[in-house]
Formats: sequence, C-alpha cells, structure tokens
Amino acid sequence: MRYRELGKTGLKVSELGFGTIPVLSGHVPVLPQYFSPDTDTAVAIMRKAYDHGCNFYDTAIPEEYGDAEQKLGAFARTVDRKSIIISDKARFYSGADIYREALRSAENLGTKPDIYFVHQVDLSNADEVFGKGGALEALYDLKREGRIGFTGIATHYYDILYRAAIDPRVDVLQGSGNILERGMLDRIKAEEAFRGKGFILNKVYAAGLLIGPFRVPELIGGILGYPFSCALLGIGTFEQEAEAFGKEYTPVRFTFEDVIKRLSEHFEPIPCDRCERCVCPFGHEIHTSFRQFNYFHLGKEFWAANKLKMDLEQTFEDCKHCEDKPCMKECPRKLYIPGEVERIHRLLEKYGNF
Repeated sequence: MRYRELGKTGLKVSELGFGTIPVLSGHVPVLPQYFSPDTDTAVAIMRKAYDHGCNFYDTAIPEEYGDAEQKLGAFARTVDRKSIIISDKARFYSGADIYREALRSAENLGTKPDIYFVHQVDLSNADEVFGKGGALEALYDLKREGRIGFTGIATHYYDILYRAAIDPRVDVLQGSGNILERGMLDRIKAEEAFRGKGFILNKVYAAGLLIGPFRVPELIGGILGYPFSCALLGIGTFEQEAEAFGKEYTPVRFTFEDVIKRLSEHFEPIPCDRCERCVCPFGHEIHTSFRQFNYFHLGKEFWAANKLKMDLEQTFEDCKHCEDKPCMKECPRKLYIPGEVERIHRLLEKYGNF
C-alpha cells in the first residue's frame, strides 16, 4: 500500500480507503448495493483491509449509512486508534444541526472523528453552509474545541469544491470521479487552488456499475494519475476486500475515447465526462441526466429511471424551445445536447414512466 499527504493536515493516508456503505444493515435508500454483514463480520472485513495497509475509513450518520458508523466504531476499538483515520459526515447545513450531529457521531463511533464533512453540498444549500451560522462555521468551531480533527466539504459539484478549496476554514474536500466521469478530476488537476487541500475521491467504481465492462485493476489504475489523497472503495465482503486491497496497482492509461469504446460494446453511451460546464439557462442539470442514462444501461434501470423522470419531461420541453443553447457552446466534447436529451426522453417513454 502506498500513502499520500492529506493536504496540509500533516496526516498521511493510504492511497486506497475503505468506504463503509456496503457493510451497513437496515433500510437505507442508498444507490450502491450493500451486504448487511453482522458487526463481527464487518469488523473482520475492515481488519483485513487494515492488515493490507488501509488506514482510512469513511462513514456517515445512521440516517444515511444505517449502522455503518457503529460498526466502524467497533472496528476502531480493535486496533491502535492512532493508526487509522476516520472520516464521518452528515447532510445538515445549519451550524446548530451539524454541531449536534458531529457530537452524536463521536458517541456512535466511540471516538473523535479525524475529519467531519458537510455532506451533499450543492447550489441550493451552499450559501447556508458557507455563510454565517452555517455548517462550515460550526465545524470550524468543533475543530478549535478539539471535538473533531479537521473540517471537510463533500459534494458532487465542481463549483462547490472550488469554493471550498479557496476557503481557509476547509481542510479536506471529498468529490466523485472515475475513468468515465473524469471531467471534474481533469478540472481539479489543472486548478492550482486545489493543491493545498486534502482530496478524498469517491465513486471510483461508479457505485459498482463500472465493474463488468472494466476490471478492478483497470478502474483503480486508471485514476492513479489524478492528484487525490485517498480513493474510497466501497467494500462489503471479504472477496471485495481482497480484490481491492490485496495487491498493489500500477497506473493504467485510458483515454476518454478508450472508455467510451469499451462501454459501446454493451450499449450506446452518452459520451459525457461530467465536467459540469454545460450550464443550462433553465437550471436543469444536463450532466446529471446524462449520467443517469448511462447508469440505466449499466444495471440500475429502476433507480436511474426514477431519478430521470423527476425532471426530464420539463428538461425535454425547455430544451426544444431554447434558442441560445449556451450548454453546447461550453461542452468540450461537442455533444449535440438537445439530441441526447431527446434520446433519454425516448428511453423513458419506452420504459413506461410517462
């Protein structure tokens, strides 16, 4: 296992980290599959990763990750606490709420979180998070009080990550990316503002959906050239642990065209890398619709279709009547976006959601 600096925190983290969603038990509406191991089994899986050199473990509050937080706490009690780094997170945006949740997380874990993230920050809540009395201010207070180690912002949006990167109160960022959805990673790699922050990368497997068209060594090797501190892998079984942590990976060079060609053996993907430059004047998240189209064909038909139908009909109508089409002017892949939106609409009509 190789180790990387976590920004300016002084911590060194394993290049690959343990994402705890798959070890949760309970009814939690999360995208990835999970395996519901009992606590002893979950602890044993985490211990096996530890024996392979993993020192970074990521979780979230029970409302998001079921009992994973408690299972991680049980594991932490079986090893030297100083030898592992625990990150935790909550989807609350006011200072009072996140302060309360951080203290509850410490109780569930039985230890102080090394990093605490505000989870799922987006444009609808960012001003509250970063503003006076918001979640980030509360995390900064918790850090000064010694109740958490470092502060973090977790998001799927580049603009939010950039805002966090230039905010001195933020120590660590968490964002998503993989060999398909690499657009945000390419932007981060090119932007100097990110160099001073620790960066935790998630969705390396695209919630497991890219396993099949690609092998695990390709998915991990394909992201090693990006400037992250730790890449989180969702692990729920001993077999997944052995495949992820039981070997050392070498960088693999995949162009974006290589990835699309491989996926084209299974379906006709929308060649969008989620760079998030396609700003829509009507406010629709075009890149998210394209992502769900690809996810639909990668094995999440019901989940992706229901996500798409929440906004796609209005997106389709607005796109037909949009004259300026600024989204296409900014798209580095030169996609004909109205045509792709129409293709998604036809898919959902066939699927029976309209």
